[in-house]
Amino acid sequence: MAKIIVLGAGVAGHTAASYLQKNLGKEHQITVVSPSVNYQWIPSNIWVGVGRMTADEIKFDLRPLYKKWGIKFLQAKAINFFPEGDNKTDNGYVEIEFTSKEQKGEKQTVEYDFLINATGPKLNFEATEGLLPGTGNIASVCTFSHATEAWHLLQEKLDNMQKGQKQTFVIGTGHPTATCQGAAFEYILNVDFEIKRRGLAKLAEVIWITNEYELGDFGMGGAFIKKGGFISNTKLFAESYFVERNINWIKRAGVKKIDDQKIYYENLNGEYLEQPYDFAMLIPGFAGHGFKAFNKTGADITDKLFAPNGLMKVDADYTPKSFEDWSIHDWPQTYQNPSFPNIFAPGIAFAPPHAISKPMTSKNGTPIFATAPRTGMPSGVMGKVTADNIVEWIKTGSPTIKHKASMGKMGAACIVSAGYGMSKGTAATMTVSPVVPDWEKYPEWGRDIKTTMGEPGLAGHWLKWLMHYMFLYKAKGKPFWWLIPE
Repeated sequence: MAKIIVLGAGVAGHTAASYLQKNLGKEHQITVVSPSVNYQWIPSNIWVGVGRMTADEIKFDLRPLYKKWGIKFLQAKAINFFPEGDNKTDNGYVEIEFTSKEQKGEKQTVEYDFLINATGPKLNFEATEGLLPGTGNIASVCTFSHATEAWHLLQEKLDNMQKGQKQTFVIGTGHPTATCQGAAFEYILNVDFEIKRRGLAKLAEVIWITNEYELGDFGMGGAFIKKGGFISNTKLFAESYFVERNINWIKRAGVKKIDDQKIYYENLNGEYLEQPYDFAMLIPGFAGHGFKAFNKTGADITDKLFAPNGLMKVDADYTPKSFEDWSIHDWPQTYQNPSFPNIFAPGIAFAPPHAISKPMTSKNGTPIFATAPRTGMPSGVMGKVTADNIVEWIKTGSPTIKHKASMGKMGAACIVSAGYGMSKGTAATMTVSPVVPDWEKYPEWGRDIKTTMGEPGLAGHWLKWLMHYMFLYKAKGKPFWWLIPE
Protein backbone atom coordinates (compact mmCIF):
# COMPACT_ATOMS: atom_id res chain seq x y z
CA MET A 1 0.00 0.00 0.00
CA ALA A 2 1.44 3.34 -1.07
CA LYS A 3 1.17 6.38 1.18
CA ILE A 4 0.58 9.68 -0.61
CA ILE A 5 0.49 13.01 1.20
CA VAL A 6 -1.00 16.10 -0.41
CA LEU A 7 -0.10 19.35 1.32
CA GLY A 8 -2.75 21.95 0.56
CA ALA A 9 -6.35 21.70 -0.64
CA GLY A 10 -6.56 24.53 -3.12
CA VAL A 11 -6.93 24.20 -6.88
CA ALA A 12 -3.72 22.18 -7.42
CA GLY A 13 -3.91 20.12 -4.21
CA HIS A 14 -7.60 19.26 -4.29
CA THR A 15 -7.42 18.45 -8.01
CA ALA A 16 -4.50 16.10 -7.38
CA ALA A 17 -6.26 14.41 -4.45
CA SER A 18 -9.45 13.97 -6.52
CA TYR A 19 -7.68 12.19 -9.37
CA LEU A 20 -5.56 10.11 -7.01
CA GLN A 21 -8.71 8.84 -5.32
CA LYS A 22 -10.51 8.25 -8.61
CA ASN A 23 -7.68 6.17 -10.06
CA LEU A 24 -6.35 4.46 -6.94
CA GLY A 25 -9.52 3.97 -4.92
CA LYS A 26 -9.13 2.95 -1.30
CA GLU A 27 -6.33 0.46 -1.91
CA HIS A 28 -3.75 3.13 -1.13
CA GLN A 29 -3.60 5.72 1.64
CA ILE A 30 -4.17 9.29 0.53
CA THR A 31 -3.78 11.99 3.18
CA VAL A 32 -4.59 15.65 2.62
CA VAL A 33 -3.05 18.17 5.03
CA SER A 34 -4.53 21.67 4.99
CA PRO A 35 -4.80 24.41 7.64
CA SER A 36 -8.39 25.09 6.55
CA VAL A 37 -11.27 22.62 6.25
CA ASN A 38 -12.71 24.62 3.36
CA TYR A 39 -12.21 24.50 -0.37
CA GLN A 40 -12.84 27.89 -1.95
CA TRP A 41 -13.35 28.78 -5.59
CA ILE A 42 -10.93 31.71 -5.51
CA PRO A 43 -12.00 33.43 -8.78
CA SER A 44 -15.38 34.24 -7.19
CA ASN A 45 -13.77 36.04 -4.24
CA ILE A 46 -14.13 39.12 -6.43
CA TRP A 47 -17.92 38.88 -6.25
CA VAL A 48 -17.81 38.37 -2.49
CA GLY A 49 -15.69 41.53 -2.26
CA VAL A 50 -18.45 43.64 -3.86
CA GLY A 51 -21.37 42.00 -2.05
CA ARG A 52 -22.68 40.02 -5.02
CA MET A 53 -22.05 36.64 -3.40
CA THR A 54 -21.52 35.43 0.16
CA ALA A 55 -18.57 33.39 1.33
CA ASP A 56 -20.86 30.35 1.73
CA GLU A 57 -21.63 30.46 -2.00
CA ILE A 58 -18.00 30.00 -3.00
CA LYS A 59 -16.72 27.48 -0.42
CA PHE A 60 -17.58 24.14 1.12
CA ASP A 61 -16.30 21.86 3.89
CA LEU A 62 -13.96 19.21 2.46
CA ARG A 63 -14.27 16.74 5.33
CA PRO A 64 -17.52 14.99 4.35
CA LEU A 65 -16.29 14.52 0.78
CA TYR A 66 -12.92 13.16 1.84
CA LYS A 67 -14.59 10.83 4.34
CA LYS A 68 -16.83 9.50 1.58
CA TRP A 69 -13.83 9.00 -0.71
CA GLY A 70 -11.69 7.35 1.98
CA ILE A 71 -9.16 10.18 2.03
CA LYS A 72 -7.66 10.99 5.42
CA PHE A 73 -7.86 14.71 6.21
CA LEU A 74 -5.66 16.49 8.74
CA GLN A 75 -6.37 20.11 9.58
CA ALA A 76 -2.80 21.20 9.97
CA LYS A 77 0.08 23.00 8.33
CA ALA A 78 3.45 21.61 7.28
CA ILE A 79 6.50 22.81 9.20
CA ASN A 80 9.55 20.70 8.34
CA PHE A 81 10.47 18.19 5.64
CA PHE A 82 12.53 15.03 6.21
CA PRO A 83 12.81 13.47 2.73
CA GLU A 84 15.42 10.88 3.80
CA GLY A 85 13.67 9.84 6.98
CA ASP A 86 15.85 9.58 10.09
CA ASN A 87 17.66 7.01 12.20
CA LYS A 88 14.35 5.27 12.97
CA THR A 89 12.92 5.06 9.44
CA ASP A 90 14.03 5.30 5.83
CA ASN A 91 10.64 6.64 4.76
CA GLY A 92 10.34 10.33 4.08
CA TYR A 93 8.07 12.23 6.42
CA VAL A 94 6.70 15.69 7.09
CA GLU A 95 6.33 17.35 10.45
CA ILE A 96 2.97 19.10 10.76
CA GLU A 97 1.31 21.37 13.30
CA PHE A 98 -2.44 21.14 13.85
CA THR A 99 -4.56 24.27 13.38
CA SER A 100 -7.94 22.96 14.55
CA LYS A 101 -9.37 24.26 17.83
CA GLU A 102 -9.20 20.81 19.39
CA GLN A 103 -5.53 20.13 18.61
CA LYS A 104 -4.15 23.61 17.93
CA GLY A 105 -0.38 23.71 18.34
CA GLU A 106 0.08 19.93 18.59
CA LYS A 107 2.74 18.46 16.31
CA GLN A 108 2.91 15.15 14.49
CA THR A 109 4.96 13.44 11.81
CA VAL A 110 3.36 11.83 8.74
CA GLU A 111 5.26 9.33 6.59
CA TYR A 112 4.89 9.13 2.83
CA ASP A 113 5.98 7.28 -0.27
CA PHE A 114 4.93 10.21 -2.46
CA LEU A 115 4.57 13.83 -1.44
CA ILE A 116 2.71 16.58 -3.32
CA ASN A 117 3.53 20.05 -2.05
CA ALA A 118 0.56 22.14 -3.19
CA THR A 119 0.71 24.66 -0.35
CA GLY A 120 0.61 27.62 -2.71
CA PRO A 121 2.23 30.88 -1.64
CA LYS A 122 2.48 32.72 1.60
CA LEU A 123 0.45 35.93 1.22
CA ASN A 124 3.35 38.13 2.24
CA PHE A 125 1.44 41.17 3.52
CA GLU A 126 4.24 41.84 6.01
CA ALA A 127 6.67 42.60 3.16
CA THR A 128 4.88 45.93 2.66
CA GLU A 129 4.55 48.08 5.76
CA GLY A 130 0.89 48.72 6.60
CA LEU A 131 -0.59 46.33 4.01
CA LEU A 132 -2.21 43.89 6.46
CA PRO A 133 -5.91 43.64 5.50
CA GLY A 134 -8.55 44.43 8.08
CA THR A 135 -6.52 47.33 9.45
CA GLY A 136 -7.46 50.93 8.67
CA ASN A 137 -8.72 51.33 5.13
CA ILE A 138 -6.89 48.33 3.66
CA ALA A 139 -8.75 45.39 2.14
CA SER A 140 -7.87 42.14 0.34
CA VAL A 141 -9.72 39.61 -1.81
CA CYS A 142 -7.10 36.85 -1.59
CA THR A 143 -9.29 34.62 0.62
CA PHE A 144 -13.05 34.35 1.20
CA SER A 145 -12.68 35.85 4.68
CA HIS A 146 -10.63 38.75 3.35
CA ALA A 147 -13.19 39.30 0.58
CA THR A 148 -16.01 39.41 3.14
CA GLU A 149 -14.10 42.07 5.11
CA ALA A 150 -13.47 43.96 1.86
CA TRP A 151 -17.20 44.14 1.19
CA HIS A 152 -17.89 45.50 4.67
CA LEU A 153 -15.25 48.20 4.17
CA LEU A 154 -16.52 48.97 0.67
CA GLN A 155 -20.07 49.34 2.01
CA GLU A 156 -18.78 51.90 4.49
CA LYS A 157 -17.22 53.95 1.69
CA LEU A 158 -20.34 53.67 -0.48
CA ASP A 159 -22.41 54.91 2.46
CA ASN A 160 -20.03 57.87 2.82
CA MET A 161 -20.67 58.80 -0.80
CA GLN A 162 -24.41 58.48 -0.27
CA LYS A 163 -23.91 61.17 2.38
CA GLY A 164 -22.13 63.38 -0.14
CA GLN A 165 -18.52 62.63 0.83
CA LYS A 166 -16.00 62.17 -1.99
CA GLN A 167 -13.97 58.96 -1.80
CA THR A 168 -10.78 57.77 -3.51
CA PHE A 169 -10.44 54.06 -4.34
CA VAL A 170 -6.95 52.71 -5.12
CA ILE A 171 -6.71 49.12 -6.33
CA GLY A 172 -3.78 47.17 -7.77
CA THR A 173 -0.51 45.68 -6.52
CA GLY A 174 0.91 46.30 -3.07
CA HIS A 175 4.50 45.18 -3.57
CA PRO A 176 7.17 46.05 -6.18
CA THR A 177 7.28 42.44 -7.46
CA ALA A 178 3.70 41.30 -6.83
CA THR A 179 1.83 38.98 -9.19
CA CYS A 180 -1.92 38.32 -9.72
CA GLN A 181 -2.58 41.64 -11.44
CA GLY A 182 -5.56 39.94 -13.10
CA ALA A 183 -7.42 39.56 -9.80
CA ALA A 184 -6.89 43.21 -8.92
CA PHE A 185 -7.89 44.25 -12.46
CA GLU A 186 -11.14 42.32 -12.10
CA TYR A 187 -11.83 43.80 -8.69
CA ILE A 188 -11.34 47.42 -9.75
CA LEU A 189 -13.76 46.93 -12.64
CA ASN A 190 -16.38 45.46 -10.30
CA VAL A 191 -15.91 48.19 -7.69
CA ASP A 192 -16.30 50.80 -10.42
CA PHE A 193 -19.45 49.03 -11.64
CA GLU A 194 -21.00 49.08 -8.15
CA ILE A 195 -20.20 52.79 -7.73
CA LYS A 196 -21.79 53.70 -11.05
CA ARG A 197 -24.77 51.40 -10.44
CA ARG A 198 -25.60 53.52 -7.42
CA GLY A 199 -25.21 56.78 -9.35
CA LEU A 200 -22.19 57.84 -7.29
CA ALA A 201 -19.57 58.28 -10.02
CA LYS A 202 -19.22 62.04 -9.47
CA LEU A 203 -18.17 61.45 -5.88
CA ALA A 204 -15.59 58.75 -6.65
CA GLU A 205 -12.05 58.77 -7.95
CA VAL A 206 -10.96 55.28 -8.95
CA ILE A 207 -7.22 54.69 -9.47
CA TRP A 208 -5.27 51.64 -10.66
CA ILE A 209 -1.73 51.31 -9.27
CA THR A 210 0.52 48.62 -10.66
CA ASN A 211 4.11 47.41 -10.89
CA GLU A 212 3.53 46.55 -14.56
CA TYR A 213 5.68 48.41 -17.09
CA GLU A 214 2.58 48.75 -19.25
CA LEU A 215 -1.05 48.01 -18.49
CA GLY A 216 -2.12 44.55 -19.57
CA ASP A 217 1.24 42.97 -18.79
CA PHE A 218 -0.39 40.69 -16.17
CA GLY A 219 2.99 39.14 -15.31
CA MET A 220 3.16 37.33 -18.64
CA GLY A 221 4.84 40.06 -20.67
CA GLY A 222 1.51 41.12 -22.13
CA ALA A 223 0.23 39.46 -25.29
CA PHE A 224 -0.72 40.15 -28.85
CA ILE A 225 -4.36 39.15 -29.26
CA LYS A 226 -6.88 38.71 -32.01
CA LYS A 227 -9.85 40.98 -31.34
CA GLY A 228 -12.69 41.56 -33.79
CA GLY A 229 -10.64 40.15 -36.63
CA PHE A 230 -7.72 42.51 -35.96
CA ILE A 231 -4.41 42.03 -34.12
CA SER A 232 -4.27 44.17 -30.99
CA ASN A 233 -2.50 43.77 -27.66
CA THR A 234 -3.38 43.50 -24.00
CA LYS A 235 -2.00 47.01 -23.32
CA LEU A 236 -4.68 48.60 -25.50
CA PHE A 237 -7.21 46.05 -24.24
CA ALA A 238 -6.64 47.05 -20.58
CA GLU A 239 -6.32 50.77 -21.26
CA SER A 240 -9.58 50.83 -23.22
CA TYR A 241 -11.44 49.35 -20.24
CA PHE A 242 -10.09 52.11 -17.99
CA VAL A 243 -10.62 54.95 -20.46
CA GLU A 244 -14.26 53.91 -21.01
CA ARG A 245 -14.84 53.96 -17.25
CA ASN A 246 -12.79 57.08 -16.44
CA ILE A 247 -10.41 55.05 -14.27
CA ASN A 248 -6.99 56.67 -13.85
CA TRP A 249 -3.80 54.65 -13.56
CA ILE A 250 -0.31 54.73 -12.08
CA LYS A 251 2.09 52.23 -13.64
CA ARG A 252 5.71 51.17 -12.98
CA ALA A 253 5.07 51.69 -9.27
CA GLY A 254 6.45 49.71 -6.37
CA VAL A 255 4.37 50.26 -3.22
CA LYS A 256 6.67 50.51 -0.19
CA LYS A 257 4.43 51.65 2.68
CA ILE A 258 0.79 52.38 3.49
CA ASP A 259 -0.87 54.26 6.31
CA ASP A 260 -4.55 55.03 6.90
CA GLN A 261 -4.56 57.91 4.43
CA LYS A 262 -1.69 57.55 1.96
CA ILE A 263 0.09 55.00 -0.23
CA TYR A 264 3.83 55.59 -0.55
CA TYR A 265 5.47 54.23 -3.67
CA GLU A 266 8.61 54.40 -5.76
CA ASN A 267 8.60 54.47 -9.55
CA LEU A 268 11.18 53.32 -12.07
CA ASN A 269 12.49 56.88 -12.35
CA GLY A 270 13.53 56.62 -8.71
CA GLU A 271 10.92 59.11 -7.49
CA TYR A 272 9.26 58.59 -4.13
CA LEU A 273 5.62 59.62 -4.43
CA GLU A 274 2.38 59.54 -2.42
CA GLN A 275 -1.22 58.73 -3.31
CA PRO A 276 -4.04 59.67 -0.90
CA TYR A 277 -6.89 57.16 -0.62
CA ASP A 278 -10.00 56.23 1.33
CA PHE A 279 -10.21 52.58 0.26
CA ALA A 280 -7.36 50.38 -0.99
CA MET A 281 -7.21 46.77 -2.14
CA LEU A 282 -3.64 45.90 -3.05
CA ILE A 283 -2.37 42.40 -3.92
CA PRO A 284 0.56 41.43 -1.65
CA GLY A 285 3.82 39.87 -2.70
CA PHE A 286 3.96 36.07 -2.76
CA ALA A 287 6.65 34.04 -0.99
CA GLY A 288 7.37 30.55 0.22
CA HIS A 289 6.16 29.47 3.66
CA GLY A 290 9.61 29.29 5.23
CA PHE A 291 9.73 25.49 5.31
CA LYS A 292 12.93 23.77 6.41
CA ALA A 293 14.30 20.43 5.24
CA PHE A 294 16.70 18.07 6.99
CA ASN A 295 18.58 14.91 6.01
CA LYS A 296 18.88 11.67 7.94
CA THR A 297 21.61 13.09 10.22
CA GLY A 298 19.68 16.26 10.96
CA ALA A 299 21.74 18.52 8.70
CA ASP A 300 19.88 21.36 6.98
CA ILE A 301 19.22 20.55 3.30
CA THR A 302 16.60 23.23 2.69
CA ASP A 303 18.46 24.40 -0.41
CA LYS A 304 17.92 20.98 -2.03
CA LEU A 305 14.15 21.33 -1.81
CA PHE A 306 13.59 25.06 -1.93
CA ALA A 307 14.79 28.08 -3.87
CA PRO A 308 15.92 31.21 -1.99
CA ASN A 309 12.37 32.64 -2.24
CA GLY A 310 11.07 29.63 -0.29
CA LEU A 311 9.19 28.04 -3.21
CA MET A 312 10.01 24.45 -4.13
CA LYS A 313 12.60 23.53 -6.74
CA VAL A 314 11.26 21.37 -9.56
CA ASP A 315 12.43 20.15 -12.99
CA ALA A 316 13.19 23.67 -14.22
CA ASP A 317 16.50 25.13 -15.36
CA TYR A 318 17.55 27.47 -12.56
CA THR A 319 20.93 28.30 -14.10
CA PRO A 320 21.46 32.08 -13.83
CA LYS A 321 21.05 33.69 -17.25
CA SER A 322 20.27 37.09 -18.66
CA PHE A 323 16.58 37.64 -19.39
CA GLU A 324 17.23 37.58 -23.14
CA ASP A 325 18.72 34.07 -22.89
CA TRP A 326 15.74 32.42 -21.20
CA SER A 327 13.38 30.20 -23.20
CA ILE A 328 10.33 28.02 -22.68
CA HIS A 329 12.68 25.02 -22.33
CA ASP A 330 13.68 26.34 -18.90
CA TRP A 331 10.17 25.86 -17.56
CA PRO A 332 9.21 22.66 -15.68
CA GLN A 333 7.10 19.92 -17.21
CA THR A 334 6.50 17.40 -14.41
CA TYR A 335 6.93 19.55 -11.24
CA GLN A 336 9.21 16.88 -9.77
CA ASN A 337 11.99 17.81 -7.34
CA PRO A 338 15.38 16.94 -8.87
CA SER A 339 16.95 15.74 -5.59
CA PHE A 340 13.96 13.72 -4.38
CA PRO A 341 11.94 12.31 -7.33
CA ASN A 342 9.00 11.25 -5.14
CA ILE A 343 8.30 14.89 -4.22
CA PHE A 344 6.24 17.13 -6.53
CA ALA A 345 5.17 20.78 -6.38
CA PRO A 346 2.33 21.78 -8.74
CA GLY A 347 0.65 25.19 -8.77
CA ILE A 348 2.04 28.28 -7.12
CA ALA A 349 4.19 26.15 -4.79
CA PHE A 350 6.90 25.67 -7.42
CA ALA A 351 9.69 28.17 -7.97
CA PRO A 352 9.58 29.66 -11.49
CA PRO A 353 12.95 29.64 -13.28
CA HIS A 354 12.59 33.28 -14.29
CA ALA A 355 10.13 36.10 -14.80
CA ILE A 356 8.02 36.14 -17.96
CA SER A 357 7.87 39.93 -17.92
CA LYS A 358 11.23 41.65 -18.29
CA PRO A 359 12.71 42.46 -14.86
CA MET A 360 13.04 46.21 -14.35
CA THR A 361 14.96 48.10 -11.66
CA SER A 362 14.42 51.66 -10.49
CA LYS A 363 17.23 54.21 -10.51
CA ASN A 364 17.54 53.48 -6.79
CA GLY A 365 18.08 49.77 -7.44
CA THR A 366 14.58 48.58 -6.46
CA PRO A 367 13.18 45.74 -8.61
CA ILE A 368 9.77 46.86 -9.91
CA PHE A 369 8.08 44.41 -12.25
CA ALA A 370 5.29 41.84 -12.39
CA THR A 371 6.25 38.27 -11.52
CA ALA A 372 4.88 35.16 -13.22
CA PRO A 373 1.26 34.07 -12.56
CA ARG A 374 0.52 30.36 -12.02
CA THR A 375 -3.04 30.40 -10.72
CA GLY A 376 -6.37 29.00 -11.89
CA MET A 377 -6.41 26.80 -14.96
CA PRO A 378 -2.62 26.12 -15.04
CA SER A 379 -2.67 25.02 -11.38
CA GLY A 380 -5.52 22.58 -12.05
CA VAL A 381 -3.72 21.07 -15.04
CA MET A 382 -0.51 20.70 -13.03
CA GLY A 383 -2.39 19.00 -10.19
CA LYS A 384 -3.98 16.47 -12.55
CA VAL A 385 -0.70 15.71 -14.35
CA THR A 386 1.05 15.18 -11.01
CA ALA A 387 -1.66 12.75 -9.89
CA ASP A 388 -1.54 10.86 -13.20
CA ASN A 389 2.23 10.37 -12.94
CA ILE A 390 2.03 9.11 -9.35
CA VAL A 391 -0.83 6.73 -10.22
CA GLU A 392 1.15 5.17 -13.07
CA TRP A 393 4.28 4.96 -10.90
CA ILE A 394 2.32 3.06 -8.23
CA LYS A 395 0.51 0.77 -10.66
CA THR A 396 3.53 -0.10 -12.81
CA GLY A 397 6.28 0.22 -10.26
CA SER A 398 8.17 2.33 -12.80
CA PRO A 399 8.78 6.10 -12.54
CA THR A 400 8.15 6.79 -16.23
CA ILE A 401 6.70 10.28 -15.55
CA LYS A 402 5.27 10.57 -19.05
CA HIS A 403 2.50 13.09 -18.32
CA LYS A 404 3.70 16.67 -18.79
CA ALA A 405 2.27 20.17 -18.50
CA SER A 406 4.79 22.88 -19.36
CA MET A 407 3.54 26.44 -19.18
CA GLY A 408 5.55 26.90 -22.37
CA LYS A 409 3.11 24.59 -24.15
CA MET A 410 -0.02 25.00 -22.05
CA GLY A 411 -2.78 27.40 -23.02
CA ALA A 412 -4.98 29.17 -20.50
CA ALA A 413 -8.35 30.91 -20.50
CA CYS A 414 -9.24 33.81 -18.23
CA ILE A 415 -12.57 35.57 -17.80
CA VAL A 416 -12.40 38.94 -16.07
CA SER A 417 -15.82 40.11 -14.92
CA ALA A 418 -16.45 43.84 -15.17
CA GLY A 419 -19.94 44.06 -13.71
CA TYR A 420 -22.64 41.74 -12.42
CA GLY A 421 -26.13 40.92 -13.68
CA MET A 422 -28.05 38.88 -16.24
CA SER A 423 -28.51 41.85 -18.57
CA LYS A 424 -26.03 44.48 -17.39
CA GLY A 425 -23.06 42.30 -16.48
CA THR A 426 -20.02 42.17 -18.72
CA ALA A 427 -16.65 40.44 -18.83
CA ALA A 428 -13.43 40.34 -20.78
CA THR A 429 -12.80 36.83 -22.08
CA MET A 430 -9.17 36.14 -22.90
CA THR A 431 -7.23 33.08 -24.04
CA VAL A 432 -3.46 32.79 -24.40
CA SER A 433 -1.49 29.90 -25.86
CA PRO A 434 1.05 29.20 -24.56
CA VAL A 435 1.15 30.97 -21.19
CA VAL A 436 4.92 31.45 -21.46
CA PRO A 437 5.65 32.96 -24.89
CA ASP A 438 7.48 30.70 -27.33
CA TRP A 439 9.48 33.04 -29.57
CA GLU A 440 11.12 30.09 -31.33
CA LYS A 441 7.85 28.60 -32.54
CA TYR A 442 5.97 31.89 -32.90
CA PRO A 443 8.67 34.45 -33.79
CA GLU A 444 6.21 37.17 -34.80
CA TRP A 445 3.77 37.15 -31.88
CA GLY A 446 5.32 34.88 -29.23
CA ARG A 447 2.07 32.93 -29.06
CA ASP A 448 -0.37 31.23 -31.41
CA ILE A 449 -2.32 34.22 -32.67
CA LYS A 450 -5.13 31.91 -33.84
CA THR A 451 -5.95 30.89 -30.28
CA THR A 452 -4.74 33.96 -28.36
CA MET A 453 -7.64 36.36 -28.34
CA GLY A 454 -9.75 38.70 -26.24
CA GLU A 455 -13.37 39.77 -26.46
CA PRO A 456 -15.52 41.88 -24.11
CA GLY A 457 -19.26 41.48 -23.62
CA LEU A 458 -22.26 40.11 -21.74
CA ALA A 459 -21.67 36.56 -23.02
CA GLY A 460 -18.39 36.48 -21.13
CA HIS A 461 -20.21 37.31 -17.91
CA TRP A 462 -22.63 34.44 -18.43
CA LEU A 463 -19.65 32.16 -19.05
CA LYS A 464 -18.04 33.38 -15.82
CA TRP A 465 -21.23 32.47 -13.97
CA LEU A 466 -21.27 29.05 -15.62
CA MET A 467 -17.65 28.44 -14.62
CA HIS A 468 -18.42 29.33 -11.00
CA TYR A 469 -21.10 26.62 -10.70
CA MET A 470 -19.38 24.14 -12.99
CA PHE A 471 -16.06 24.14 -11.14
CA LEU A 472 -17.70 24.00 -7.72
CA TYR A 473 -19.69 21.01 -9.01
CA LYS A 474 -16.40 19.41 -10.07
CA ALA A 475 -14.65 20.23 -6.79
CA LYS A 476 -17.53 18.71 -4.79
CA GLY A 477 -17.04 15.40 -6.61
CA LYS A 478 -20.53 15.31 -8.03
CA PRO A 479 -21.46 12.56 -10.56
CA PHE A 480 -19.11 12.49 -13.56
CA TRP A 481 -17.09 15.39 -12.18
CA TRP A 482 -14.02 14.20 -14.08
CA LEU A 483 -15.68 14.98 -17.41
CA ILE A 484 -15.28 18.71 -16.67
CA PRO A 485 -11.83 19.74 -17.92
CA GLU A 486 -9.32 21.62 -15.80
